Amino acid sequence: MWSAAFTIVGPEYVAMVAGETKLPRRYLKNAFKATYARFAFFFIGSALCVGIVIPYNDPTLLKVLAGTGSGTASASPYVIAMHNLGISVLPHIVNALLVTSIFSAGNAYTYCGTRSLYGLAIEGQAPKFLRKCTKSGVPIYCVGVVMLFPFLAFLNVSSSTAQVLTWFTNLITAAQIIDYIIISITYIFFFKACLAQGVDRRAMPYFGYCQPYCAWISLIFMILIVTTYGYSIFLPGNFSASGFLTYYAMVLVAPCTYTFWKVFKKTKIIKPLEADLVWDKPTIDAYEAAYDEPSVGFWREIGQMFGFGRTKKVIESE
Repeated sequence: MWSAAFTIVGPEYVAMVAGETKLPRRYLKNAFKATYARFAFFFIGSALCVGIVIPYNDPTLLKVLAGTGSGTASASPYVIAMHNLGISVLPHIVNALLVTSIFSAGNAYTYCGTRSLYGLAIEGQAPKFLRKCTKSGVPIYCVGVVMLFPFLAFLNVSSSTAQVLTWFTNLITAAQIIDYIIISITYIFFFKACLAQGVDRRAMPYFGYCQPYCAWISLIFMILIVTTYGYSIFLPGNFSASGFLTYYAMVLVAPCTYTFWKVFKKTKIIKPLEADLVWDKPTIDAYEAAYDEPSVGFWREIGQMFGFGRTKKVIESE
């Protein structure tokens, strides 16, 4: 089912579920292509539309930015825009969509957190007991650990503890940006390995255009963001140790953990000529060659996830 499910999430999640995707060469290619269109339409397009219909001095928007406005979905720029346009029904529809999107995001992050923790345990970078799986293959202890973190949301019920939640949010934001920095660095190393070993990327099921320039642009852009998004604490009279650590703790921790692991495990940086670009290719080739189920397509598979259009298998007795 992941072949259909991962097309509604971001590129980092697509890569994460690749290990559990049937026919990965076919489905992952389509998923990445759909990602570009989705980002352009929903994120860039919707932000442009909202920026056009909401003035910079909108009273409701200014209250939200100042922290004195509504803390509910009515503070959404989309809802504000619809109220300004005099549309009475759409704000309620947007609120309902926000609830579904939050549930979808929670589901995706639960999966990704569990998958990441299980992967760390397999690689020896997390306690071994986290490798325990149920008969159906669910890493039950990893799920239990991940599900402890949603309870942090209760910190928001009080104004004093809400500050702690804000600290966690800033730390996670920095970690996410660093994640994209690492993805960009990894791709640049991969690109260099392909050049050094004479591997033609165009012969692969999917290859990125305008590379490695796009990777370098994203790397530089993300580094600028992670180093400046907490600029407000450096303004006169705003600096504090807690504020600095809130914005830049992960910026300090990430290089330290990387250096510690390199020294502790005595690992080395792989040179382009030594990088393993084959890896599990023979295994995937054999799997896809032995795959005998018909490819039903994205929308039909979505329906099958909800019990529609499933093909019943008839077992004949000898």
